[in-house]
Amino acid sequence: MKYPEIESASLEFKQEMPQKDQIVKTVIGFCNQNGGKLIIGISDDGTILGIPTEDAASAIESLSKTIYDSSTPPILPLVYTQTIHDKTLLVIEVSSGTNKPYYRKSEGLENGTYIRLGPLTLKASADLIEELKWQARGKSYDMMPVYGSSEQDLDHEKIKAFITSRKTDKKARITHELLRSYYLIVQEHAHLYATTSGILLFGKQPQQFFTEAMIICSHFKGTEGREAIASIDCNGTLFEQLETAYDFILSRLSKAFTIQGPRRQETLEIPEEAIREALLNMIVHRNYHQKGPSKIAIFQNRIEFFSPGTFFGPLNTQNLKLGLSFIRNAAICKVFREADYIEKMGSGFITIFKSYEKRGLKTPVIIEGEGFVKCILPRELVTKIKTGDEELHAILTLFDLATEVSVSEVVKNLNIPRTTAVRKLNALLKSGALGKKGKGPSTVYFKV
Repeated sequence: MKYPEIESASLEFKQEMPQKDQIVKTVIGFCNQNGGKLIIGISDDGTILGIPTEDAASAIESLSKTIYDSSTPPILPLVYTQTIHDKTLLVIEVSSGTNKPYYRKSEGLENGTYIRLGPLTLKASADLIEELKWQARGKSYDMMPVYGSSEQDLDHEKIKAFITSRKTDKKARITHELLRSYYLIVQEHAHLYATTSGILLFGKQPQQFFTEAMIICSHFKGTEGREAIASIDCNGTLFEQLETAYDFILSRLSKAFTIQGPRRQETLEIPEEAIREALLNMIVHRNYHQKGPSKIAIFQNRIEFFSPGTFFGPLNTQNLKLGLSFIRNAAICKVFREADYIEKMGSGFITIFKSYEKRGLKTPVIIEGEGFVKCILPRELVTKIKTGDEELHAILTLFDLATEVSVSEVVKNLNIPRTTAVRKLNALLKSGALGKKGKGPSTVYFKV
């Protein structure tokens, strides 16, 4: 019989009783994030095997004390047995801690702080330890002061444009009280500092303070390798980065079109709303305390959105379609929501999956790695034009027999006037379905 849940950031299975130090590390990882359960007596594939009742009884007596004595701040777990179909399981359960970071006393804070990454327990980096400290204070990194900055590093014209674009009070004056309410500035020891969100959202020169808070967009040849066709660095505020990256992506993709009478309706090869939501998720939810730029890689068969930082909260790749939303950057999210970029929290990945499903395209893939999240949007290679025009379909059929086709070959094979052949080929060329090379009589067309 299988256990009804699968392993995740908040659930781990062990077939046999592990070493106590491994149990302590796992429990610390749970406490540093969203709590969880370690269940002993279940195989990796979820099969319930059980353990001897006497082993479970002796473990209950010792494990609570071992975990309490080995962790700082002390952790008090709930240790109990569970019986399923006459199989005895040992369960060690803890809730999310309120005094983060928790660490193994014998290893110290720097080396003994553990977190959960999917079903794995890993040592936390220095950046993650700092983030755990902020969480314990009820703050997020984007609310923290940027030392060395001041209110003068914020562009008040950009702030004014945001204020007047809101759905709420569009005539509010830009005062210190207003800036504090959006966590754009913070006061410490009689000095006003710009915050991380203030600099990233409305800074005059954001990369002066956050050199790697940027997006690198690259279009690569083929489906693998690193031979770049085009590349651009998206700098400036988060809003400016969003617009630059979005325009670059759309400029590199192909379009299919439908011909209805004299009019032509163009459709991007993949849903534009999926591109927009993948970009917004990458910008709004990335870990800006973690060094390294965000990256967008366009290949012939996919687009990859790479964002520094793992999922925040008890999200994993299995529950992304449930509409759950756990906010890492509360101040940034608030501004993006009021600027009408985010319609509903938690709907981003739902929109991505549904837009692909509606078009009958291959399902997008979300990967959580060690220190990053990658969203992969499959591309629909343009191999046909959605049109009732039989001549266009006939021209495309010629490429099943040859890699290159000339105007003369189209005229000969389809028995149509040369002017018609040129007009049809130009339509396919403009749609992105075909490319061409050569000049004059030596011009040939090829499928893209």
